[in-house]
Amino acid sequence: MDWGAPAVRIKDQPRFGWRAYLQDEARWFHGLEALKLLLDQMALLKMNVFNLYLTDDQGWRIEIKRYPRLTEIGSKRTDSQTGGWNSEERFGKLHSGFYTQEEIREIVRYAAERHITVVPVISMPGHASAAIAAYPEMGTDGKPVEVAVTFGKKYDTFNVADEKVYTFLENILDEVMELFPSRVIHLGGDEVIFDQWMASPMVKALMEREGLSGPAQVQMYFTNRMSQFLESRGRRMMGWNEILGDDLHGLIKQAGGKEVVEQSDGRALAKGAVVHFWKGSLELAERAAREGHDIVNSLHSATYLDYTYEEIPLAKAYAFDPIPSGLEQKYQAHVLGSGCQMWGEWVPTLQRLEYQTFPRIAAYAEVDWTAPERKDFSGFSGRLNLQKKRWDIQGIGYAPDH
Repeated sequence: MDWGAPAVRIKDQPRFGWRAYLQDEARWFHGLEALKLLLDQMALLKMNVFNLYLTDDQGWRIEIKRYPRLTEIGSKRTDSQTGGWNSEERFGKLHSGFYTQEEIREIVRYAAERHITVVPVISMPGHASAAIAAYPEMGTDGKPVEVAVTFGKKYDTFNVADEKVYTFLENILDEVMELFPSRVIHLGGDEVIFDQWMASPMVKALMEREGLSGPAQVQMYFTNRMSQFLESRGRRMMGWNEILGDDLHGLIKQAGGKEVVEQSDGRALAKGAVVHFWKGSLELAERAAREGHDIVNSLHSATYLDYTYEEIPLAKAYAFDPIPSGLEQKYQAHVLGSGCQMWGEWVPTLQRLEYQTFPRIAAYAEVDWTAPERKDFSGFSGRLNLQKKRWDIQGIGYAPDH
């Protein structure tokens, strides 16, 4: 059989330098081999950033030697919700799992061999129930809680008015940074429920002492402290766009069960922070760029892989443009690229993960690589048919009708 190929010269380059996929291991732990499968496919598609989501209310998935209870307690939950956001159905069994530091090193090495940077996501100050279950004194209430068995936004937050919380989080991040050479460290920052802060005498005292006008400014204070800490270690903070101080969820009006009027006091997000844009209007993205922040655009309605194929069909995924429509030319260089997110609330198995991810991951890879004027969905679909044959051989369970 002749395996010869003609000599050709290929001239090509990516449109964006940040071409990312996020895997949520906090909600459901899938393990080392699943991550390697994803990294292999990312490499084939020329994606170069792997956001590894390791902590949330439903699980803490990374070994921290200084704080062993994070995995002894925080990596286990007694049950898991199934059937949807308001469902009373449960799986009826324990779910647990975490990555040892040796396994993290293996994943980082495996990714680097494929020219992929692993960016860890360690959620704070919200999405913190698993950590607070392990160390209740770090919570704003200081009361014992359990690792969450249901999904969605949770009540418990780190006590951002307590200096021992900063020591705790900085010690954690020091260990994280020893494992991940990534210049960027992602600290989440989304969906913080402010009720605990507004009811806390310590937080109220912090607000008075620092001249903070409301809970979003409290979060900005916390975010900037953590950003400055990372900068002192030669790293750069990334966070979801709530770190800009916007109330994207209407939570401020509900805080403490009463109206709270947020007034700007001129406090701004630390300049070096990267804004991971997922929700909101063009105006918010433009403001972030205008203030000098780099942006990764992962608008949820176009890039969330946990959404159904009816919500985000393949053609819609392919049509996504990381440069928001209407963004002035002078700000467009601040858009580093985009990422697609495999959120795991309703993805308990590798089979479901593959179904939700493939084939849409190929569309997002081309979105970040190819200039808009060269994109062609018909041509992409033809090439995708060949890629599906490869996935068939590899046993990857893609969604066949999309």
